[in-house]
Amino acid sequence: MIEGTGRDIDFGKGVSLKVDKKEILKRVDHTQLKAFATWEDIVTLCDEAVANGTASVCVPPAYIKRIHDTYQDKVTICTVVGFPLGYSVTEAKVAETRKAIEDGASEIDMVVNISDVKNGLYQKVEEEIRTLKKECGDKILKVIIETCYLTREEKIAMCKAVTNAGADYIKTSTGFGTGGATIEDIRLFKEYIGPDVKIKAAGGISTLKDLEAFVQEGCDRIGTSRAVGLLQD
Repeated sequence: MIEGTGRDIDFGKGVSLKVDKKEILKRVDHTQLKAFATWEDIVTLCDEAVANGTASVCVPPAYIKRIHDTYQDKVTICTVVGFPLGYSVTEAKVAETRKAIEDGASEIDMVVNISDVKNGLYQKVEEEIRTLKKECGDKILKVIIETCYLTREEKIAMCKAVTNAGADYIKTSTGFGTGGATIEDIRLFKEYIGPDVKIKAAGGISTLKDLEAFVQEGCDRIGTSRAVGLLQD
């Protein structure tokens, strides 16, 4: 149970959990990555982030500069690279990363080349992560490994690659794959990542119980579009 200035939430069947709203919200990357997201959608997202103190807004690259010009330092901007399939070449991911940072992004969520992972080219994947972390410098790099497509052995290999390459976070999912974050994967990450790597859970996190469960498991970030609405309700 998360301690703090929370409130009791009844999940039915006699189950009641105390949710510390601030503790959850400060870990949320408030997300809007739909292909048809309008500027009105982005403004709503950013206004909610400012009002609720979320960790960041996670948005399409095309909106970074406009958000930065409009909100300045009121929001931390996170964006995606190689999204959502991951199979663009490293040089393209580097260009995306460079432009995103120039436009005002402070955090980059990159997708690994999942085909390379499936082909067992773990060293190549590690080198790509290392290249993007070098491009990020002191900005945060989160590495999406898209767990729904990977075996246990491949997930472990990615934990090692993310750690060796010096990335800041390992992230479960894009939210566009066949599955999202699971508690089992978070526990696997904790077993195999290095001490300097944090965890972001994303994909399919749609209830208050989900939010609390992933925070309790030690996720430093949660990627979701629903947290603000759930906690307000």
